[in-house]
Amino acid sequence: MQERLKELQTEALEKVSQSANLKELNDIRVSYLGKKGPITEVLKGMGKLSAEERPMMGALANEVRDAITSGIEEKQKHLEEAAVHEKLAAETIDVTLPGRPVKTGNHHPLTRIIEEIEDLFIGMGYTVAEGPEVEKDYYNFEALNLPKDHPARDMQDSFYITEETLLRTQTSPVQARTMEKHDGKGPVKIICPGKVFRRDNDDATHSHQFMQIEGLVVGENIRMTDLKGTLEVFAKKLFGEDREIRMRPSFFPFTEPSVEVDVSCFKCGGKGCNICKKTGWIEILGSGMVHPNVLEMSGFDSKKYSGFAFGMGVERIAMLKYGVEDIRHFYTNDVRFLNNFQVHE
Repeated sequence: MQERLKELQTEALEKVSQSANLKELNDIRVSYLGKKGPITEVLKGMGKLSAEERPMMGALANEVRDAITSGIEEKQKHLEEAAVHEKLAAETIDVTLPGRPVKTGNHHPLTRIIEEIEDLFIGMGYTVAEGPEVEKDYYNFEALNLPKDHPARDMQDSFYITEETLLRTQTSPVQARTMEKHDGKGPVKIICPGKVFRRDNDDATHSHQFMQIEGLVVGENIRMTDLKGTLEVFAKKLFGEDREIRMRPSFFPFTEPSVEVDVSCFKCGGKGCNICKKTGWIEILGSGMVHPNVLEMSGFDSKKYSGFAFGMGVERIAMLKYGVEDIRHFYTNDVRFLNNFQVHE
């Protein structure tokens, strides 16, 4: 039995030294040290030994097990290190090779216009206000001096969901909601960017969904000159320092007086070209002094408070600034179009 244990030790260690990978090594471990291995079989015959021989044989069996286990562990360590070195050699990176370019995203031109306008007005003390796109008829029309059956409602063909709810046709409801929250106490100084919806046939200059930015200032002694000065700063910031504006009388139910605002053509400088249709001026927004009825319905004393409001289509501003001829380009997600606005910082 003693000789057999020594033979098993020599045999096992020889196979361990010749093993080429971890799988072979594990097979040797199971074969010799497992419950069904030859060492276990030898030890089953210890019952035939005398009482004096059993301790000696048990100690020898443990020595054989330990020797084989040590040999396997040593070989395992060597094989694992060799595997790591082999993997590192196979995965060597040539750091002198040029890197692959990483394609990065970019702000959409409409987002860029909105952020540029927001930055301008925030710098002038305005805050950005938001409201729901699914709006109540009251805030979309009635609170803006457009009661039921008012003929001016026909100016905006609306998407109604129920008799009292619709997709907002303008961001003006945000102004009404904000004034209502102030409980008749000024000042109010906000801009309201967001999506609006109108039933319209999509073409190069019209869309059933588009973006608006409106502004509102309410306080004591607010005058038309304040509105003009604000819009002059806006026009120069967005279209160039040498731009001028002009105001033309118009009509909006929620402002009185109301004006359309034009900016001097940034291509021809006012001389007349195809962009300004030979007039030297380009219409950019509508504005006016807040109608006293709108102030009163929002809880403000129209004898104490006055205000001005203005509104513009973001797509129109973007089309003018970037020379885009078709509004639908903004919504087709054509990468070739969007790449024209790539910014490299």
